[in-house]
Amino acid sequence: MYEDGLPPLRDVINEYELQAKKSLGQNFLTDLNLTSKIARSAGDLENSIIYEVGPGPGALTRGLLMNGASRVVAVEMDHRCITALSNVSEAYDGALTVHEGDAMKIDELSLIGETNGKDIHIVANLPYNVGTALLVKWMTCEKWKPWFKSLTLMFQKEVGERIVAIPKTKAYGRLSVLCQYRADCKILFDIPRQAFIPPPKVTSCIVQITPRDEDENAPAQKTIERVVSAAFNQRRKMLRASLKGLGVDPLPKLNASSIKETARAEELSIDDFCRLALEYQK
Repeated sequence: MYEDGLPPLRDVINEYELQAKKSLGQNFLTDLNLTSKIARSAGDLENSIIYEVGPGPGALTRGLLMNGASRVVAVEMDHRCITALSNVSEAYDGALTVHEGDAMKIDELSLIGETNGKDIHIVANLPYNVGTALLVKWMTCEKWKPWFKSLTLMFQKEVGERIVAIPKTKAYGRLSVLCQYRADCKILFDIPRQAFIPPPKVTSCIVQITPRDEDENAPAQKTIERVVSAAFNQRRKMLRASLKGLGVDPLPKLNASSIKETARAEELSIDDFCRLALEYQK
């Protein structure tokens, strides 16, 4: 038993026959010392509401609650995990609320309900098969600052490196721009393969994303999304060619943005993309 009176995660997985499903992108954490470290890195847990996606048998959930989270709202798609998580909720006097459903289709604020003035932080070991899609969903909401104060998320390290990548590097791409143009992004630490059941084929990492106030002159989200997608969809091509898919002659837009028509997407900084998107917005 641990300090919360609950059994070790390996025992929980065995008792409820929670063998990870590849179809759901599941890899379960079992080390509560590690999940406590992740929880502490998320910030002020006592004065926040934590939104968690894919809690599985509850390793990160327990880490959050053991380290003082006053309320955790979790979404779990795998019905097998619901009973195991109900035991966690009972051990913590109802501080955990679990909803069975698809996080891609859920209106998070309706699910969370009344916040009583508390900040919302998203903390999750995201299922590998929907992690990037969920991140894009959260980073492309039209109203900014968004409804969450920060994101502390686990990704495959290769995805984490794409999120924080700088221009003129192989990892720099659409995800880098969509995250960094609105937020500060950093990799906090790596998670070894051996920390999971079953061990994934790659190292994972914890990424923290903190939204900034949006510049009053920032381009509309939909516009920068279109420009960035067009540019990186054909990243080997010069921008004068890759941007033709937007339906207008790109040369005047590039010239007005002080960007060389022979440049490629990976050469442009975040500021370059913002200036270019503003031209397409006119």
